[in-house]
Amino acid sequence: MQPKNKKINAAITAVGMYVPEKILDNKYFESIVDTTDEWITTRTGIKERRILENGASSDMAAYAIQDMLKTTNVKPEEIDVIIVATVTPDMFFPATACLVQEKIGAKKAWGFDLSAACSGFLFALQTGASLIESGTYKKVVVVGSDKMSAITDYTDRNNCILFGDAASAVLLEPTTELQYGIKDSILFCDGSGKDVLNMKAGGSLNPATKETVEKRWHYIYQEGKTVFKAAVKGMADVSYDIMQKNGLKPEDVAYLVPHQANLRIIDATAERMGISRDKVMINIDKYGNTTAATIPLCLTEYYRGGKVKRGDNLILASFGAGYTWGAIYLTWSID
Repeated sequence: MQPKNKKINAAITAVGMYVPEKILDNKYFESIVDTTDEWITTRTGIKERRILENGASSDMAAYAIQDMLKTTNVKPEEIDVIIVATVTPDMFFPATACLVQEKIGAKKAWGFDLSAACSGFLFALQTGASLIESGTYKKVVVVGSDKMSAITDYTDRNNCILFGDAASAVLLEPTTELQYGIKDSILFCDGSGKDVLNMKAGGSLNPATKETVEKRWHYIYQEGKTVFKAAVKGMADVSYDIMQKNGLKPEDVAYLVPHQANLRIIDATAERMGISRDKVMINIDKYGNTTAATIPLCLTEYYRGGKVKRGDNLILASFGAGYTWGAIYLTWSID
């Protein structure tokens, strides 16, 4: 255990990812709903998305963590805590974290699920960082995993084109090198967004019945234009605010790491921050919106591609159902 009086930061020390093999490209959606590749690309920036044909969110999370552990000397039994950010748990209970714990053999870990939709990874990352900074835990795994195809209505042309399945994980460990690690966060939630982005049935408010199934209430419901406007303002403002709070100028930021919901929202956020497109992590064209997995998926791909280096300042930003939104400022610590 770390001494309580010794200041430590939580740093990301390893990353991992999993994307299913099956690809749905825009031509597929041209064949099932009234849309075109040009319309999808222009409005969203999405070209392809991955679909998990067999298995569930816990499987993808386990694969992502195993992929991450391959790059370290850390054994599963050394993991202290597993936090699973998801809106597509395998079941209401047990928690997906319990299923992941068993699948990866993390025999000494406890864990839980965190539900904050597209902001889930940021909320879970801040939660995991707090557990590290308390001095009580040394190895916390944060994984975003969502099988969005399980709750997507493929007759809804406005929403079905947006979502894909994926998982991605990070390992948090303590560091006394305070120039690295998670430096600050600004996080929000606002329940007034509940009516424009939700899944109406399946919970205690509207338990599953024949009627809820017939009304298609077990799928994602979204009023796109309303959510778009709120997301542009929320994500752009909070990203700008965390820069101002920490005295960061555009040239101080190596990358914006935005939630991959819509390329126009991403561009608006970058513009508000005063940074150019080449300093924005983007993979929405390949995976679509994978909800809690988008941000760590970007981190993993860009790091493995040699684009993120030790000492880089990153701003992670998201906006999701709830509403939930926020930003995290961190300095990369992996060589």
